[in-house]
Amino acid sequence: MRALLIHPEFPKFFWSMQELCRLHGCKSSTVPLGLITVAALLPRHWHLRLVDLNTSPLTQDDWEWADLVLLSAMGVQETSFLDLLREAKVRKKTVVAGGPYVSTFPEAAMAAGCDFLVKGEAELLMPQLLEDLEQGKTGTVYESDVKPDLTISPIPRFDLLQPQDYLSLAIQTTRGCPFDCEFCDVVSLFGRKVRTKSPEQVLAELETVYRLGGVKDIFFSDDNFVGNKTYARRLLQQIIPWSKERGEPFTFFTQASVNLGHDPELLDLLTEANFNYIFTGVESPDEEVLERAHKYQNVANPLADTVRAINDNGLSLIASFILGLDGETRGAGDRIVDFAEAANLPVVMLNMLFPLFKTRLWHRLQQEGRLRESLLQEWIDRHVPEMEYYSQLFFQPSRPEEEIVSEYFRAVDRLYEPSAFLARAYRSILAMRPTRAAQASANGRPLPPAAPRAPKNLGEHFLDIRRLLRLIWKQGIKPSYRGQFWGQLYSVWRRNPSRLVRYLTICAYGEDLMCFRERFRQYRDSQKTKASRAETCALGRGSQESSQSPIPSH
Repeated sequence: MRALLIHPEFPKFFWSMQELCRLHGCKSSTVPLGLITVAALLPRHWHLRLVDLNTSPLTQDDWEWADLVLLSAMGVQETSFLDLLREAKVRKKTVVAGGPYVSTFPEAAMAAGCDFLVKGEAELLMPQLLEDLEQGKTGTVYESDVKPDLTISPIPRFDLLQPQDYLSLAIQTTRGCPFDCEFCDVVSLFGRKVRTKSPEQVLAELETVYRLGGVKDIFFSDDNFVGNKTYARRLLQQIIPWSKERGEPFTFFTQASVNLGHDPELLDLLTEANFNYIFTGVESPDEEVLERAHKYQNVANPLADTVRAINDNGLSLIASFILGLDGETRGAGDRIVDFAEAANLPVVMLNMLFPLFKTRLWHRLQQEGRLRESLLQEWIDRHVPEMEYYSQLFFQPSRPEEEIVSEYFRAVDRLYEPSAFLARAYRSILAMRPTRAAQASANGRPLPPAAPRAPKNLGEHFLDIRRLLRLIWKQGIKPSYRGQFWGQLYSVWRRNPSRLVRYLTICAYGEDLMCFRERFRQYRDSQKTKASRAETCALGRGSQESSQSPIPSH
C-alpha cells in the first residue's frame, strides 16, 4: 500500500511567524506531529510519503503514486483540507481523515466524500480502521468513549520530515489539562485527566530526533506541560542527564499554565533541562474577568509577580491575552498593555475572543442567543482576510463591540511599537538571572562539563551568521530605532552577557509583532480612506439631488 499523508496549508496569519521563519531561513513554524504519529500506527511494510503544503507543493506525481490519502487538519486549515479532500475524490482516491477539525465537524468531511473518519485520538481506532480498509468497508466514522493510554503511542515517524524546513521539531509527552477554562477546546478534545507517556518513551523519541540530526530546537507540544507536576519533575530529572551525556544538543520550549511561577523547584528543573521559553495564557489582568472565564489558576497569587518569577528564573515568556471576554470594562486593552509593561513581557500575543466550536463558551453563547452563526459561517466559507478577522466579533459581546475593536487596535499599536517592544525585551533580560554556568563561574565553582557537543559544520556556521546579519539589517541598520537596538545590545553584553543570545532571539520574535502592527496600521488607514470616500460620495449625491429638485413656488 502506498499512503500519501498530506498536511493542509495554513492561512497566512499572525501565528504563522512568517518573519521569524524568514530570519531563520526555514519555511514553517508548525510540524505535522499528528500525521507523523498516525504514520507510525500504519503497517511497517507500507510505503509512506509526507507532503506538507506549508513547506512544499503537492505534485501530479504524488497523486498518481498514492493508493491511499491521509489528511489531518485544525480548524484554521479547513479550506485547504476540504479542497484536498474533494481533489482526492475526483482522482478516485480512498481518503482517511482525522485531527481536531474533523473531530469537531465530521459532517463536512463526510459530505465531501471522506471514506474513513477518525474522531478524536487514533491509537485505539486504527486497528479497526485498517481491518475495514482491507475488507473494503467505507463510509465509517470511528470514535471511542475511552481515551487511549499514551504508553501505547508509538514514536512518531520523524524520518518523514525535512527538519531544515521547520523552526523546530515537536514531541508530545502528555494530553489533557486539569483546568477547565471556558474558552479553551483542550478539555473537549482530550479531557481533564492528564495522560502521560513514560519518561522512557520520551527519551526514546528524543534519541530518535538526536540520531536524525539537523535539529536544535524542540517544542514540547503538551497543552499544559505542568498539568501533572509530579510527572513533569520525574521526566525532567531524566531528560537532564540524557541531555548532558550528549552535550546538550537541544533547547526546548513548551506551553504551561501560569501557576508554574509558584514552583521554584520546577522552574529550576526546566532551566537545567535547557528549556528557554514558555508559552502561557495570562488572558487578562482583571481578576473578575478571569474568574468568569474559569481561569482560576491565574488568580491564586498576584499575577504580575507570578509571571515575573518565571522570567527572572531564566524562562522567557510568550504571553497570550484576550480582549472581548465577558465582564470586561472600558479600558481593558490599555490595562493589558500596562500589565505587559509592568511585568516586562516583550512577546505578547493579543487575541480577540473567538468562540471555538463546541467549547463551553460556544454552548453558553449559543444558549444565550449571542452567537453570530451566519457571520461565523461566512468567515468559514469566504475565509475572511486577517485584518478583517480582527475587526469584528463573532458573537454579541457584553460591552460595545466598537469599544472592544478600538481598544484592540490601540493595544496592538502600543504593544508592538518597536521602541516599546525593545524596551520590554531589554528589561526582561536585565531582570533575568545569569545562566547556571555563568553563576557558578562567578562564584568560583564552575559546573562539571557536559559531554562535548558535536561540532558545527561550515553550513551551520554560515546559517548562524546569516541569521544574525538579517536581524542586524532589520533592527540595527534599516529602521529609525537602530540606535536603541545597539545601545541595549551593548548594555546587555556589559550587564548580563550570558543572556546575550537570548536577547537577540527575543528581538527576532519581535519582527512578526512589528510587521503585524504595520499591517494593522495600513488596514486602519485604508478603512479611513474608504469611509472618507463614501462620505464624500454621499455628500456629492445629496448636493446633486438638491440642485436637481424643482424650485418651490411661493
